[in-house]
Amino acid sequence: MSRTMIRLIGGLALTAVTAMGVGDVWAARLNPPTSSTQAAGLRVALNALLSEHVYLAAAATNAALGGRQPEFQAAAAALDANSVDVAKAIGSVYGPDAEKAFLPLWRKHIGMVVDYTVGAATNDRAKQDKAVNDLVGYTQDFGAFLASANPNLPKSVVADLVKHHVLTLKAVIDAQVAKDQDKAFVALRAGAGHMQMVADPLAGAIAKQFPDKIAGATDTRAAALRATLNLALREHVYLAAAATNAALGGRDAEFKAAAGALDANSVAISKAIGSVYGADAEKAFLPLWRKHIGMVVDYTVGTATGDRAKQDKAVTDLIGYTQDFGAFLSAANPNLPKSVVANLVKHHVVTLKDVIDAQASRNHPRAFMALRTSAGHMQMIADPLAEAIVQQFPDQF
Repeated sequence: MSRTMIRLIGGLALTAVTAMGVGDVWAARLNPPTSSTQAAGLRVALNALLSEHVYLAAAATNAALGGRQPEFQAAAAALDANSVDVAKAIGSVYGPDAEKAFLPLWRKHIGMVVDYTVGAATNDRAKQDKAVNDLVGYTQDFGAFLASANPNLPKSVVADLVKHHVLTLKAVIDAQVAKDQDKAFVALRAGAGHMQMVADPLAGAIAKQFPDKIAGATDTRAAALRATLNLALREHVYLAAAATNAALGGRDAEFKAAAGALDANSVAISKAIGSVYGADAEKAFLPLWRKHIGMVVDYTVGTATGDRAKQDKAVTDLIGYTQDFGAFLSAANPNLPKSVVANLVKHHVVTLKDVIDAQASRNHPRAFMALRTSAGHMQMIADPLAEAIVQQFPDQF
């Protein structure tokens, strides 16, 4: 690690100690902070599922509006599998009866989104207006459902949050209809990001309702770090897959917009690293992270053109990259062994390769299954990274 980084880290630690006070520091040492509590896990799980809902819904509407029916059907099936998982998450807390009641209620608003998309595609203003009215009414039903299950979730607050979800998803669809790809991907990131405004309060309310079942708190700095890293790394996969899907489909404007959104995500990840390790680390991380995206693009181009040599070189480069990335993180944090990090990043590369291979062969059901698997795997990187940082800087957390 560079002397500059050591000085930055030392300064952060000293600032944290000064702000906390000696008594608080001793308390922290006796009860070291952790991001691995059940409450933090609940926060991560709900954020993962609800953000995935937006990415898959947008993939489905994009395919439908583009007339790619097999791709739409596969995306819709993946979206419904996500709905089942959301219902199971509710059922794991409130029981099978709540799960059974929740699933058709959740599916209901997806049907309304489909109606809106059809109306927008056919310029049927009446159909669009009815879908919007139905969705606004739905927010009241959904708010009532959650309020009845949890007294910490006021109906009006839940309804307002779900209404904002509906509006942000509508913004994605409207941009897709207008073929404004840049606006569509900006709206997509905003829509997915907004789901944290639903997931975080929901997780907090559940943890407050069942303190004996769910240990820890959802609003600690350690839990926030874990959620932030998970969301950013999962978004990386969804945007990368959107970019490769557009590239393989010959939709150049869509590819450029997706690539731009993917790079914005890369900047966000580098800023998350910089918030812990300082500006020098942020500047070093960003080009390193971008490097593997370039290799993924090379693999995609090789796949699209049937250039086996280009594909093989990209895979070899990616495997080599995992060692460089492992070395970078292990140099910054002694709790992250190089070999462990390299192996996790290698698995990320392999799962993303599975997505691209399925997209190239036009096996859409397999592509969306691989996409959900690849996004889910990012938790295997985000969770240990968050905990390693918390252990390294306990006084900050």
